[in-house]
Amino acid sequence: MIELIHLIKKFGDLTAVNDISLTVPRGEFFAVLGPNAAGKTTTIKILSGLIKPTSGCARVGGFDVQTHPLEARRKLAYVPDFPFLYDKLTAWEFFRFTGQLFQMHDERIEIVGRELITRFNLEPFVNKPIEGLSHGTRQRVAIVSALLHDPEVFVIDEPMVGLDPHHARVVKDVLKERSLAGMTVFLSTHQLSVAEEMADRIGIIHQGRLIAVGTREELRRQSGASGALEQTFLALTAQEANLVEEKGPDKLSALGRKA
Repeated sequence: MIELIHLIKKFGDLTAVNDISLTVPRGEFFAVLGPNAAGKTTTIKILSGLIKPTSGCARVGGFDVQTHPLEARRKLAYVPDFPFLYDKLTAWEFFRFTGQLFQMHDERIEIVGRELITRFNLEPFVNKPIEGLSHGTRQRVAIVSALLHDPEVFVIDEPMVGLDPHHARVVKDVLKERSLAGMTVFLSTHQLSVAEEMADRIGIIHQGRLIAVGTREELRRQSGASGALEQTFLALTAQEANLVEEKGPDKLSALGRKA
């Protein structure tokens, strides 16, 4: 469902995304990890069609997000770490607006919307202006609006930001259920515990390059580290940093190609 093909994005002299290639099949829960400024959010913005790559392409359901944006976006939902919402609307007005953008009938918006509102414990807030809601509640509103049209691909950046433990559990449960039902989930997070608990496969991005991809056990074997995902992550990023220091960034393609 997701294909990243030799994806490169440069901002002047800075290469934020450096030749990333990756395929995520239907129904897979894929988590992306990486240090700050590694290129995770830039990759997600390219995948979501918000910015153009310098070269390479991103496809959703077989559609290039740049050459066939409408077809790709019909299949996709995207929730950033700090989502933009129309603050003067109530939560329910925002759900209706989002559903209509995806050409959902009012009856369908009502049925699906009420189910999601109940699941995400938003009943007390649906008729209140979004501008008065807490960050965690706004995050739940954004996730509900993204799930409303039953996307085939769900892209989410730092989903647990601002959520209390109860609602973080709800988000994890819903995303895993949808993934098991066939929705592809592409999640970026700094919380290693979320990736370790939820992901079928994990990718690690470091200095713009995809340095490793695999299951938790495959990454553990590649890193040579034992124990939790934290040790694996630290070992792989340290190995990459050492290679950069020894060989220079222009000669480092081996790990990325292995991934």
